[in-house]
Amino acid sequence: MKLTSYDIIKKPVITERSMDQMSYRQYTFIVHPNANKSMIKRAVEEIFGVKVEDVKTLSYGGKEKRVGLHVGKRPEYKKAIVKLTEDSKTIEFFEGLKA
Repeated sequence: MKLTSYDIIKKPVITERSMDQMSYRQYTFIVHPNANKSMIKRAVEEIFGVKVEDVKTLSYGGKEKRVGLHVGKRPEYKKAIVKLTEDSKTIEFFEGLKA
């Protein structure tokens, strides 16, 4: 199965910590679990029209949760922290979200 750029980048992460990282030109996204760093870099550059310097990824396993007798599992997901180059423009999607 071939992933498009919009399949790779699922959604942005909007937390207090990710908003603080924006001052260092770092943006956080939830990405497809099978996407590698080069795929993520290409997808961000294509979607937002920016230059990416570095990509760091973190994979999270789903935790087991229980409510009474019922046992369930949270989904697994992958997070990417994308750092932009100094001469790149910022990602406009995050502009109005300053914490």
